[in-house]
Amino acid sequence: MKRVLVIATGGTIASAEEGSGLAPALTGEQLVAFVPEVAQMCHAEVSQVMNVDSTNMRPEGWLAIADEVRRRYDDFDGFVVLHGTDTLAYTAAGLSYLVQRSPKPVVLTGSQLPMGDPGTDGKRNLLDAVRVACDDAAAGVLVAFGGKVIAGTAARKVRTRDFEAFDSLNVPDLGAVGENGVQWAAAARELMAPGAADGCATAGREGFSADGCSACEGRGGVSVPSGAAERGFAAAGPSAPRFFDTLNPRVMALKVTPGMDGCVIDALRPLCDALVVEAFGLGGIPEYAGVTDALLNWADAGKTLVMTTQCPFEGADLSVYEVGRAFCNRPGVLMGGAATTEALLAKTMWALAQAERPDGTIDREKLMALFASC
Repeated sequence: MKRVLVIATGGTIASAEEGSGLAPALTGEQLVAFVPEVAQMCHAEVSQVMNVDSTNMRPEGWLAIADEVRRRYDDFDGFVVLHGTDTLAYTAAGLSYLVQRSPKPVVLTGSQLPMGDPGTDGKRNLLDAVRVACDDAAAGVLVAFGGKVIAGTAARKVRTRDFEAFDSLNVPDLGAVGENGVQWAAAARELMAPGAADGCATAGREGFSADGCSACEGRGGVSVPSGAAERGFAAAGPSAPRFFDTLNPRVMALKVTPGMDGCVIDALRPLCDALVVEAFGLGGIPEYAGVTDALLNWADAGKTLVMTTQCPFEGADLSVYEVGRAFCNRPGVLMGGAATTEALLAKTMWALAQAERPDGTIDREKLMALFASC
């Protein structure tokens, strides 16, 4: 039987009502005991790294989870992370960059109802996550929830109550999981086929560009391929994963809204090293009230902008409209294409930390290369 480490962090699945609203109360050991079928599938061990509502999960928590995976990596065949649903997609994305090229699966799950609730989805999701963690084909960081298997960087919580809480954005579901095991999608198997590129595959999400836009790629834009971290699977290659232990948490997602004033962006400059900017549509940025000027000044001051869209599907291309083209091929401006905001936030935190010089400044060439590398 395979060995699986269940890493418990709290969340709804561990919560109980104690008079002031649901709050984490159950331990990981108690949660696994609710699902005796787990013992029939694998040798499971539990590690309780924290017990928090996922609203209170921060990048420091991602690092703690990744460190536990690293520390116990040689002792287990797979890992299941029990996590609250509200920020699960952020943690899945963060782990995708902190634990890269892993031939062993790291599977995140949780529930919409507490494990102690008679109608809970927690039992099914925990069992499904273990099924994925024990599957010989699984690798990398994945989300198993509501019968779906989703790449760690493609997940988004889209429903607050329904048991199918997560969708995969701009990447097909990698598989389906249930009583009959895991049924992998053809695309998932192709990524793990012999001869596939190690680390970063050549086929990626459409529209990615590190320093330009899709329409600008012929004029020097750097195409960003999609690798194991982007799809959630480790391609054929070295058996050793690559772990990272630093992030720069001074990154914020900024949603452009009608009537916004550029002074808001100026006020954020002392607090953040990078902004993930959710533009309108394909990439519209208001020209009024100094919004465009404030963002360009941000990049000119040595800070980083990552441009994306508020639309969940099909991605951004700032080269199409005049109100976005000023950001194309601009130093300090990176394009997020069709990646989720959750993935871009985590990726930017990771890349900034790796590109930081000893004096605290950012090596922009290294940042661009890192952003394009996975």
